[in-house]
Amino acid sequence: MRHLISLDDLTDDELTALVTRGAAFASGQTGPVRPLDGQIAGIYFAKTSTRTRTAFSSGALRLGAQIIAYGPGDLQLNTGETSEDTGRVMSRMLDVLVARTAGDPAEMRAWAAQDRMSVVNAMSADEHPTQGLTDLTTLYGRFGRVEGLRVLYVGEGNNTAAALALGLSRFPGVEFELRTPPGYGLTEPVRRRAEAHAARHGAVLRERHDMADLPEDLDAIYTTRWQTTGTSKPDADWRRVFAPFQVTAGLWLASPKAVFLHDLPAHRGDEVTAEVLDGPASIAFDQAENKMHSAMAVLEWCRTAAPAGPGTRP
Repeated sequence: MRHLISLDDLTDDELTALVTRGAAFASGQTGPVRPLDGQIAGIYFAKTSTRTRTAFSSGALRLGAQIIAYGPGDLQLNTGETSEDTGRVMSRMLDVLVARTAGDPAEMRAWAAQDRMSVVNAMSADEHPTQGLTDLTTLYGRFGRVEGLRVLYVGEGNNTAAALALGLSRFPGVEFELRTPPGYGLTEPVRRRAEAHAARHGAVLRERHDMADLPEDLDAIYTTRWQTTGTSKPDADWRRVFAPFQVTAGLWLASPKAVFLHDLPAHRGDEVTAEVLDGPASIAFDQAENKMHSAMAVLEWCRTAAPAGPGTRP
């Protein structure tokens, strides 16, 4: 019985194993497996979701589990029950709880304070760990490795950027550059953690708040929508600040072989042009499908011993 609240909960070996296992599910190397037969998965989303909710629901069903879905108004949290009590009760009836709160991850840690039910963070305010695993799985599936890749992230230093920084910084030789609008960068705690990972693994993490002197010969260019789920911008004029950080086809002049990633949903004409999102470099919809494969790897890891067969180690 394991939990996934942050990517920092994982050892290096566990992170690599989840990435390669997700890629194995995506490529069909695993064959049909049903390690969650007889288990019950709770799917609780207090905030909107298309990909992550569908990924974990379909992934749990494919692994043999049955699911119970909860919406934002369904739990007694709304009437004042404590998170600790909610977690204790649900752990008597569920085997795993997948939750999106877009709030303080301490709530999920409270739910995890028992020894019966696994808890998976499907997005909190500070980090989107299952998105980070999806992104690493997508890069691994495309390039056959994560080590040594050169990745540019353009946009807000939000929970998706945090997970990407915490994940990529743990693979040797990776060069990860973020270009974030002034005042909208990575939080200081996330930056410190990612920089510590990078120093330990021989990776490079850089962040700037302009679009000048971009790196060349990139392997991947990534962006996310400007209006993150469950958040609002403190600056009423934020669109003017974000406008220079739109991903356009011009970024491919110096990196013609780069693939484009986006965690979706996308707003064409805001963070990315339609020419890029719908163009030949885009693997954003393959990335979206990989959310299910990555979810299956997470659920299997949470509820079973380390999986045998393809994808368990690089």
